[in-house]
Amino acid sequence: MNVKSLSVVIVDDHALFRNGLYQLLTSRDINVVGMTGNPSEAVDLVTSCEPDVVLLDLRMQELSGLEVLVRVRNAIADQCVVILTTSIEERDLMEALKLGAMGYLLKDMELDVLVKLLHQAKAGDTVVAPDLTSFLARAVVSRGNHAKSSVTDTYKLTPREMEILRHIAQGKSNKDIAASLGIVDGTVKLHVRAVLKKLNVQSRVQAAVLAISENLCDDVNNDVT
Repeated sequence: MNVKSLSVVIVDDHALFRNGLYQLLTSRDINVVGMTGNPSEAVDLVTSCEPDVVLLDLRMQELSGLEVLVRVRNAIADQCVVILTTSIEERDLMEALKLGAMGYLLKDMELDVLVKLLHQAKAGDTVVAPDLTSFLARAVVSRGNHAKSSVTDTYKLTPREMEILRHIAQGKSNKDIAASLGIVDGTVKLHVRAVLKKLNVQSRVQAAVLAISENLCDDVNNDVT
């Protein structure tokens, strides 16, 4: 018998999309262990099914996806929840990540890309639809005139860690950061790990969201080339 590598619960109040997604995911060897179109049932369903990933619609009539996200995370703190939506609004993306979503993906994504990102979310990465990653960098720049928080006092980041955080907020990879700062990839990984620990976040995307929301990188353009 074929062993399923990823288990998923789908929460979406559009029956046609929900059932179509079921067919698509199972065709890629993903085990859909539960589905519901009633968001108020989501917590009980997730608790009983214990999936690797909850795929959650954002726009639902009875409860919003963000409300369901909060309820699921309150009930199961380490549950991986990925938003799957049609919304490309920056505020929806930022709010979902701030509330603990491990991903924000779009319903018109290619199936193979969706499956790949779900596996990454299961592995502990925060995943964002490729078309939306530029929002993080734009959000940093748009807050350029806001008052800056005292990063070193609040989070105890060193000057080098602040440089790393600025690059993270621009969406740069470890390789790109290493090239920009003239250091090796391994050193960047160590700095990134230290930054995530001090910010008390689990992923670089969450670090970028925190940096943006608290205006930690308002001078991003001064040091990032």
